[in-house]
Amino acid sequence: MEYPNRWIGRNGPIHWPARSPDLTPCDFYLWGHMKQLVYSEPVNSIEELTARIRVAAETIREDPTVFGRVRASIERRARDCIDNNGLQFQHLP
Repeated sequence: MEYPNRWIGRNGPIHWPARSPDLTPCDFYLWGHMKQLVYSEPVNSIEELTARIRVAAETIREDPTVFGRVRASIERRARDCIDNNGLQFQHLP
């Protein structure tokens, strides 16, 4: 069955930016930065990987400027998303 232009579900459609997980700090910042720190050199064991992850997390946590930069980036990305009516905006400078 097809139901063109009709909402089927509870509470009606929810207006949400397209692919909004890309707006979260963990997606656009944290995991990439952690990966850079952890894999700056080849990892030789699970124990070494675990230790590097802990050190990377502590390094990020102790940086007093990191959260201000992340917050500014979230605000910029949200503005870009709104300015582009929820369409893709990663290509913007």
